[in-house]
Amino acid sequence: MMEQAGILGLGCYLPPRKLTNKDLEKMVDTSDEWIVTRTGIRERRVAPKEVAASDLGVEAARLAIKDANLKPEDIDLIITATVTGDMAFPSTSCIIQDKIGARNSAAFDINAACSGFVFAVTIAKQFVDSGLYKNVLVIGTEKMTSLVDWEDRSTCVLFGDGAGACVIGKTKDRHIVSYFLGSDGAGGNLLKLPAGGSRIPATEETVKNKMHFLKMEGNEVFKLAVKVMADAANKAITKAGFLCTEIDLLIPHQANMRILNAVAKKMGLPEEKIFFNIAKYGNMSSASTAVALAEASKEGRIKKGDKVCLVAFGAGLTYGAVVIKW
Repeated sequence: MMEQAGILGLGCYLPPRKLTNKDLEKMVDTSDEWIVTRTGIRERRVAPKEVAASDLGVEAARLAIKDANLKPEDIDLIITATVTGDMAFPSTSCIIQDKIGARNSAAFDINAACSGFVFAVTIAKQFVDSGLYKNVLVIGTEKMTSLVDWEDRSTCVLFGDGAGACVIGKTKDRHIVSYFLGSDGAGGNLLKLPAGGSRIPATEETVKNKMHFLKMEGNEVFKLAVKVMADAANKAITKAGFLCTEIDLLIPHQANMRILNAVAKKMGLPEEKIFFNIAKYGNMSSASTAVALAEASKEGRIKKGDKVCLVAFGAGLTYGAVVIKW
């Protein structure tokens, strides 16, 4: 079979500390039953205070490079998807580049929120297809707990920390067959971090008013997520020349179990064709689909020849899907 852009290696890293729903019951007015019923989440991972997004990304990156049978110096380009970068600049990609010793690579970040990994994989494919780069490291890494208001019970129960990565290059299998990306900036106010940028720089007042924590209009986000995730997946699958029923595994962004079930129903896919890990990790933004892909592969949920679809939705609003023939 002819070599095409595809997955050379995969890796993921989750910080060891687990924060359960029972733990949250002691922190905020909520209950395990309420969280599980409304979100499907039972626990999430929380990185230590001194650990940043780059530290999580480094661990996932090293595993992906090792899985690809490469060395850090073989990497030509690093693309990191994150909304929780170590700082505004330099980029988290550059920090990771230095830490792993990928001295021959270019490096940059992208911000597509929860859709970030899907966007980054699509970008990486273009670089490999063009021949400009041979081995592209794609990372989704997030320390979402650093943006959470632990007094806001509607959002603090949802998010966790983690990182996933893959190396993309020319290969005879695990090909990236097709993709679809979309955005709707008109919905940007539904999910945002209000302060800290050039619009509203950090001041004593912004800190006091908790404007450096994420804000979300949950009901509106839910409705839009179901619609655009199903549409994005269907468009990418059609573009690949497949029928939706031919998909062997759908790996959706792990935002909310009710969203995932609604997307599956809208696409006409049975539960056994959906990969879930939301109960263990919650919503890790751009890291969610990256970690899920690595775990699905490691657990043997994907066999040679399988048709796999990654699909995500996030702030921006952004949405996208990628189809991979394993």
